[in-house]
Amino acid sequence: LCEQTNKNFIWLIVDDGSTDNTKELVNEWQSVDCGFQIQYFYKQNGGMHTAHNMAYKNTYTELNVCIDSDDAMPSDAVEKILKFWERNGSDKVAGIIALDADMSGKVLGTILPNNITQTTTAKLYGKFGVKGDKKFIYRTDIINSVPEYPEFNGEKIVPLGYKYNLIAKDYEMLLMNEIVCFI
Repeated sequence: LCEQTNKNFIWLIVDDGSTDNTKELVNEWQSVDCGFQIQYFYKQNGGMHTAHNMAYKNTYTELNVCIDSDDAMPSDAVEKILKFWERNGSDKVAGIIALDADMSGKVLGTILPNNITQTTTAKLYGKFGVKGDKKFIYRTDIINSVPEYPEFNGEKIVPLGYKYNLIAKDYEMLLMNEIVCFI
């Protein structure tokens, strides 16, 4: 973990009611000084959307990306994201759309169009016909500028596209044809 993480990175871990040893594992990671922060939050299980709500409330970095517990980022992913943002980012866009791959490195679905540099999430899948999972890296101020995912008693599935579609009304996303997550 220490060797693979950019020192400007903050790991924010939301434990959505796991019944394994997540808390103990995180405590172990926190006891090692690697030069970056690991923040841990526990909540009762409520579904991925409620974990995202908690994460967004507690994120203070310019950009954020949500990674599931059974996913992994390539060792150079954070560096690629930050360099891409430094070269291309602005307050005119909501963030970056990058590629997800399976654990063997095969891109899920299609790659992003090479003939455009930015678009909305809706146009990406509708107009440009992109298919498959992609990794959405949002500016924290933008993801927090729209309402939280709604939480209903007993409902554990609210599509993450809810917030993405609200943001797409006002902002486009930059396209980065790089794998930043293995799922």
